[in-house]
Amino acid sequence: MNHLLPLVIVTPLLGAALLVAAGRFVPRPAAEALACALTAATAALALHLLLHASSPVVDWLGAWTPRNGHSVGIVLHADRLALGTAALVSLLVLAVLVYSWRYFDEPPRKHAGSFPALVLLFQAGMCGFVLTGDLFNAFVFFELMGVVAYALTGYRVEAAKAVQGGLTFGVVNSLGAYAMLMGIGLLYARTGELAMRHIGAALDARGAPDALVLGAFVLLLTGLLVKAAAVPFHFWLPDAHAVAPTPVCMLLSGVMVELGVYGTARIYWTIFSGPGGIPPETVTRTLLTFGVLSAAVGALMCWYQRHIKRLLAFSTVAHTGLFLIGLALLTPEATGGTALYLIGHAGVKAALFACAGILLDRYGSIDEYALHGRARELRLTALCFTAGGLALAGLPPFGTALGKAVTEEAAGPWLTAVFVLVSAVTGGAVLRVAARVFGGHGTPPAAGEARETSGEGERPETEQQLTRVPATMLAVPGVLLVGALLAGVLPALHSAVGSAADEAAPGVTVALTPPHWSAPGILLGLLSAAVAAGLAVLAVRRPQHTRSRHWLAPLRLLHSGHIGDYVAWTLAGTTLLGALALTGLL
Repeated sequence: MNHLLPLVIVTPLLGAALLVAAGRFVPRPAAEALACALTAATAALALHLLLHASSPVVDWLGAWTPRNGHSVGIVLHADRLALGTAALVSLLVLAVLVYSWRYFDEPPRKHAGSFPALVLLFQAGMCGFVLTGDLFNAFVFFELMGVVAYALTGYRVEAAKAVQGGLTFGVVNSLGAYAMLMGIGLLYARTGELAMRHIGAALDARGAPDALVLGAFVLLLTGLLVKAAAVPFHFWLPDAHAVAPTPVCMLLSGVMVELGVYGTARIYWTIFSGPGGIPPETVTRTLLTFGVLSAAVGALMCWYQRHIKRLLAFSTVAHTGLFLIGLALLTPEATGGTALYLIGHAGVKAALFACAGILLDRYGSIDEYALHGRARELRLTALCFTAGGLALAGLPPFGTALGKAVTEEAAGPWLTAVFVLVSAVTGGAVLRVAARVFGGHGTPPAAGEARETSGEGERPETEQQLTRVPATMLAVPGVLLVGALLAGVLPALHSAVGSAADEAAPGVTVALTPPHWSAPGILLGLLSAAVAAGLAVLAVRRPQHTRSRHWLAPLRLLHSGHIGDYVAWTLAGTTLLGALALTGLL
């Protein structure tokens, strides 16, 4: 079983190489079918290892096993949480490839396999990132993921906006990667190890942490929080989502951002959770600060968007904040709840972007005002979009609601209020769009009333503007939402996720019971969904409540689109991380 583990990474890599080599000589349907088959095979292999292999699955590549207690080779270390994440990544990539079947308007002589090859490379980078036990190779896969994401964001390179969004994405994420590489260098200089568990053991053997360990922690966390789009590292995300093709947005918000949160948890648990690492109270204070800040800014900016893709992007920022809050609690209940929340959110957010793509390709617009009442005939899309908004708000029995409820129970009263409000505002913004665009309810605000970025004048991404939505584009959001629903109603899945989270977090006491529904959790979920619906009704009846307020102007102006501003905020975020972490050593 151990020797099957590298195939989870190698299969999509070989598939991408094959598509690049043969893409000019095969028809486009054949290239896309091959990509789907290889992605499905990767998902099946990850699930096979998850269900049948003894956890953790460890493989030292090339048989370069540790010598005299020191690692000299590259190790893949896959516990059940890592294998489950690799399976989730692969299944979502498969959904994206099915959704984008014959999607793009390509010139006749353009390489038929270019887009599926890039998606397979992206899948390989994400799977490698979650399965590796070597810190430097985590950086390598991190960068592979990032480079491919830059290319996918600017895939329609003939459009100036796509180039700008891809460049912003590339610069900010490259800064995060440089920070991560410097942190790896500091740890290697201190321990002489690159295997994560060996680094943790070496730090623990040296005793209490010092400034070097603190600096490494801050630099590693900077790189991961940039990828997770936590405030103030988030500025690249809405700009990238506004210009990236819809299938790419499904991957960015559906799984790549979540991997930043996953990486934060993995790095802390395996390297810094021991006596030679960072004190738990410091980690809690740091992640809580960034979590609450991200949740508040993301929810506020989400509510005042009219560009539907940007609205969904800011909701991702808000939910990243909630994930960080759950991770910051460092309790088994919160860890299991956050893992379930991530699973549910991946399906829901990818489904919502899929619905937004249908609007763009059917009407040539992604603007809430311009689309008012135009999509009445898209009943299935309306159903999926509305269900996605309710799931985002935390309506039981979706997996998002269960993960939210379990985490709230562990969080305490005031953090529970944050979860309820943020879920209600982001879900309410989505429901407001559904009511206006698909139902034609209310009177839309005048086009000149809002200063936020509009979605007018967009060009459809499909071969031509759709007169009839293909079955594949309709089926994918429905299947994703069914998956998010099953994540909330299958007790076996709840138990598996809870035990996998316990296994992956050796410094956290094992939970007494797996994640499960409770009466307070159900009531809080119903409350947040009801508040979301109420906010949507209020916004539809009184459209002035979605107009940008004067007190919001400073926050809106921070999202200037200028790379220099975003670089400055990235450095400010690193400084804040350092200040918060330093308090643990004083």
